[in-house]
Amino acid sequence: MTDAPATPEITLEQLSGAYAMRAKFYMHMFDVLREEYGPDKTIELMSKATFRLGVEMGEKLKAHGPANIEALTEQFLNGIPCRDHLFSPELLKCDAEGMEIQFHRCPLKDNWEAAGREGDELEMLCRAAGAIDAGLFGAAGFTFKGETWKPGKTGCCRLIVEPGLAAAD
Repeated sequence: MTDAPATPEITLEQLSGAYAMRAKFYMHMFDVLREEYGPDKTIELMSKATFRLGVEMGEKLKAHGPANIEALTEQFLNGIPCRDHLFSPELLKCDAEGMEIQFHRCPLKDNWEAAGREGDELEMLCRAAGAIDAGLFGAAGFTFKGETWKPGKTGCCRLIVEPGLAAAD
């Protein structure tokens, strides 16, 4: 009889390190593309890539689309690892008309700020990375109307999700 191998537990430190690596990748990709193509094309290209990643991730939420906002919200929030420590989400609304979540932290934004990114440059990084949410919720059949962080605002992204167009039919 052989014992099954133990499943390693992911620590907060390991997860934070993975987010830091992802933030650095986005930051370096942003810099390289901006040097080559300028800021507008850079945001366009990075947004396309992060949107596609979101579409892939949204497959797991499709069962709730286009209108089960409550189930979507529950699965989405429960799927965020170390969510309170890393993201500090505040659920502002969750009913049949839509869901709204304000994130008070973001490990990507935290790492970019630690690297000295600020103002318009930080806003551009957030916008490019934030396209993941449009892909995620759109692929699941919902309408996404979220906002990424902008200079002068506190916290981070605000997710706004409404029933998809198919729900109106």
